[in-house]
Amino acid sequence: MAVGLDLLVQFFPNFASIVLAATGLAIIFGIMGVINLAHGEFIMVGAFATSLAYNGGIPLLPIDALPGLGRLIGAMLFAALVTALFGLLVERTIISGAIPNWIAERTVGHPVITPLYDRLLDSMVATWGLSLIMVQTFRNYFGNSLSGVPIPFGELSYGNSSIGLYQVLLAGVAALVLVALYLVFVRTDYGMRARATIQNESMAQSLGVNTERTYMTTFALGSGLAGLTGALYAPLLSIEPGLGAAFLVDAFVAVVVGGSSVVVGTLLSGGLLGIVDTLFSNVYGTFAGRIALLIVAIVLIRFIPEGLSSLVERLRERRLEVE
Repeated sequence: MAVGLDLLVQFFPNFASIVLAATGLAIIFGIMGVINLAHGEFIMVGAFATSLAYNGGIPLLPIDALPGLGRLIGAMLFAALVTALFGLLVERTIISGAIPNWIAERTVGHPVITPLYDRLLDSMVATWGLSLIMVQTFRNYFGNSLSGVPIPFGELSYGNSSIGLYQVLLAGVAALVLVALYLVFVRTDYGMRARATIQNESMAQSLGVNTERTYMTTFALGSGLAGLTGALYAPLLSIEPGLGAAFLVDAFVAVVVGGSSVVVGTLLSGGLLGIVDTLFSNVYGTFAGRIALLIVAIVLIRFIPEGLSSLVERLRERRLEVE
C-alpha cells in the first residue's frame, strides 16, 4: 500500500509536467501544421515574466499591492498574457509574415513572405533560429539568472516521505487546462472554426471562415499556454535562459504519441508516459525513467503512427458499427 501511494504521489508531478508542456505545442501543430522549436523558449518567457512581475521588476504593475498568494497568481496570469502577446507578434511577423507582407505591398507592390502553415521543415528551421536568438537575447539582457519565486503551500507528508503540495496540485491544474481546452474547442465559435480548418481548410474558407485569423488566434493561445507552463513551474525552477530545453523533449514526445486530438491525445500520452517515467524512475533512477519513456514512445510510434487518439477513434467507430 505504501509503495502504491508513493508511486501515485510521484506520478502527479510527472503527469502535470508532460501535459502542461505539451498542450500549447499540440494546439499549434495540430491546427496550423507548424513545428515550433521555440516552444521551450516561450515557456522561458513565462517563467521570466513571472519572476519579474512577482519580484517587482516591472514598474506600475497592479499586482504589487496584492498579498502573497494573490500576488503569485497575478504574476502567473500576467506571464501567460505576456507570452500570448509575444506569440501573436511572432505569428504576425515570422509564421504568417502578415506584417512584413503588409509593408512590402506598400513599398515594392507584392508580398515577399510565404506563410509557414503546413511547412514542417521550414517552420522547424525558422523557429529553431528564433529559439537561439531568444536565449542569447535573454542572457545578454537579464544575465544568467533571475531571482526565484517562492513555492506555495508547503509539503504534503505521507508515511515516512513527503512531497511539495504545490507539485501535486499542478496535476489538478493540468486536468483543468484540458477541460478548459475541451470546452473551448467544443462550445465556442473559435473552436468550431478551428475544427473546420483542421478538417478541410479550403472548404472552411469557402464557408466564410477567416482561416488566417483562426491561425493567428491559435498561435496566441498555444503561446499563452506555454507561458502558463513557465509561470506555473517558476517556483520549482532555477530561472535561467536555458530552462525551456528541459520541457521541449517531453512536449514533442507527448504530441507525437498523443496524435491529432489535443485534449484526448495529450491526456492519454501524459497519463501513459507519466506512469512509465514514474515506475522506472522509482525503481532504477531518473535516468532510467527518461530512457524508458523514450523507448515506449518509439514503440508506440512504430505500431500506432497516428497516435493514441487515433486508436481511441478507431475503437469508437467499431463500437458504433457493432451497435
